[in-house]
Amino acid sequence: MTDLIEVRVSNLIGAALDWAVAMATEAAELKIGEQGIVCIYETPEGGCWTNIYQPSTDWSQGGLLIDTYHGGLHYEAHLADANFRYSSGPGRTGFWCYGPTALIAFCRGLVKAKLGDTVQVPKELMP
Repeated sequence: MTDLIEVRVSNLIGAALDWAVAMATEAAELKIGEQGIVCIYETPEGGCWTNIYQPSTDWSQGGLLIDTYHGGLHYEAHLADANFRYSSGPGRTGFWCYGPTALIAFCRGLVKAKLGDTVQVPKELMP
């Protein structure tokens, strides 16, 4: 295992965010591969997949999480900063976060709801 560092959820992006989502959703056999995070995760139909896990950029994975956790998405057209274009989070939690895309915003909100304001991620995953 690699060295872990503590990061604010609002600063997570890319593979570090995907790692945190895997931790928040209790994915199994979490590993760092050459192409990103690899883990076993469950599908709503009761199946399991072992695959590269990129819910913050892959709608086939992140979209399932939005459905599973009854996520809400909101486009923040009035905000000038592109890093805050979307707000999102899991339903009935009160935890919403901002992000440059809907998936990133939702993933941050999910991680914050499940794990808190800060999380530990492998140092090598941080940009």
